[in-house]
Amino acid sequence: MTQMHLFSLAFLTTHEVPPDEAVRIAAATGYDLVGLRFLPAAPTEPPYPILTDPALEARVKAALDETGIGIADIEIARLKPDTQVEGFRDFLTLGQRLGAKNVLVAGDDPDHARLTETFAAFCDLAADYGLTGDLEFMPWTGVKTLPEAQAIVTAAGRSNGGVLIDGLHWDRAGGTVEQIRNLPPEMIHYAQICDGPKPYDPSDAGLIEIARGARLLPGDGGIDLKDMVEALPSDTVLSVEIPQLEKAKHMNAMARAIEALERTKSLVAG
Repeated sequence: MTQMHLFSLAFLTTHEVPPDEAVRIAAATGYDLVGLRFLPAAPTEPPYPILTDPALEARVKAALDETGIGIADIEIARLKPDTQVEGFRDFLTLGQRLGAKNVLVAGDDPDHARLTETFAAFCDLAADYGLTGDLEFMPWTGVKTLPEAQAIVTAAGRSNGGVLIDGLHWDRAGGTVEQIRNLPPEMIHYAQICDGPKPYDPSDAGLIEIARGARLLPGDGGIDLKDMVEALPSDTVLSVEIPQLEKAKHMNAMARAIEALERTKSLVAG
């Protein structure tokens, strides 16, 4: 099958640079798209200034216009038991102004009936801004597996709702290629690519440590990425998400972005 994937530089891969620089790095290193974080992923993260700094937004817009790079996804909408989706309006408005396509959504609610209602409401709001809502399953959250995410998105019944497959979480959750093939293609707006070590610490803390700072380049770990990618629709955007905090101490963001894309393209071509 001919592969027609576009490649996006995920936020975490070059986590230390400001968003306008991330756009320029993506352009300079051969990516088609970029992913940007507007909201913190964890309570320990500080707020991201792009939501409140018009000058920074203007620099990002200028970088996008000058390079022709588009925004694949914006992060991260966490849906908790008490979430009121109206609180995401500024986040979604900014995404629309910058031309984003997809929104990474985390389900931090173990009550799946309630989460389904919240996710449906989020998708309705996101649709007003031309954005999708892509529910990412993660083993330490309220949505732990691909089938759980698929069930919630299906029950929500929103045309802009999707399931986000991250190679690391798919592997750690015991995912199978058949699960990906059984996912309706219209639910897959993009996917995240990285490798991960085996064996590994299966505790929540161990999983989070790898996910946020110690992922591996494709081919350096034990995840069946080749079969995963082949099970995806051939035009799926591949978000290259490979945070490596130790490597970042001695290798700059540009060099890491180049290395990550080369290894990902090699995986896809091979």
